[in-house]
Amino acid sequence: MNPLLPAALMAALTIPRLATPPRVDGDLSEWKELAFHDGVWDIYRLRQAPWYDPGRNRLTAHGAEPAPEKDLSARYYMAWDARYLYLGAEVKDNVNDVSDPKHEPRRWYYKDAICWFVEAPRDAKPEQFGQGDNAFCFVIDASRPAYGAWWRHGSPSRTYIEEPLPERAADYAVRMNPWGTGAGDFILEARVAMAATLGRSDPAWRSPRVGDQYGIQIVHTDPDGGGYGGHFLIHGNGDDDSTWSAFRLGDPGEPYRRRGE
Repeated sequence: MNPLLPAALMAALTIPRLATPPRVDGDLSEWKELAFHDGVWDIYRLRQAPWYDPGRNRLTAHGAEPAPEKDLSARYYMAWDARYLYLGAEVKDNVNDVSDPKHEPRRWYYKDAICWFVEAPRDAKPEQFGQGDNAFCFVIDASRPAYGAWWRHGSPSRTYIEEPLPERAADYAVRMNPWGTGAGDFILEARVAMAATLGRSDPAWRSPRVGDQYGIQIVHTDPDGGGYGGHFLIHGNGDDDSTWSAFRLGDPGEPYRRRGE
């Protein structure tokens, strides 16, 4: 291991490769048992994480809010193949909020949304949405507005470029109340074409291979009727890509199998 790299790079988590591309339809059952996920995240678990900052990771109360563990909890899934990153989430949320009184297309963070921050390839240079940094953001609005799939990224000459994810580069589905237990609950399923996004952000990016390392952070926003502020930051601590966790592209995984008697 390179001693000059940040500690987050020293113990990379593994994103498995999918042998068969799934259909993007809001049902993760085709691939979720073959993907990376690390269990259920809620505010109580976040409080134990090394990147936790109460000023960033927080839930907001706007009146009759439920207990924190019922306000927001989720599993997040990631996988890859030769063309795409596959991203998914199964979420329990007490209310779906996609209204923003000062709406601008780039203001996904004022709405219910999940965003994967990706640095590819991973390097040791601290940057904030410069070359190689990307954010793939999906607003949890089943009507799929034009700003529903958003791309924040850098380039060799610019930072914080804001634009919709090109239609040819991404596909996603939002399924509301999938378990019939709450109108705010949802499943998000998405795929993002790497060459059309990561390849544009950094000329050093190459077609994915087993062993490549990416930096990744998940940002899940949850305003619940308020403004900016209610959100989880998982595997990182903000726009500085040196805080994002290292993920290694791995071989296909095996689903968990329960032992028989």
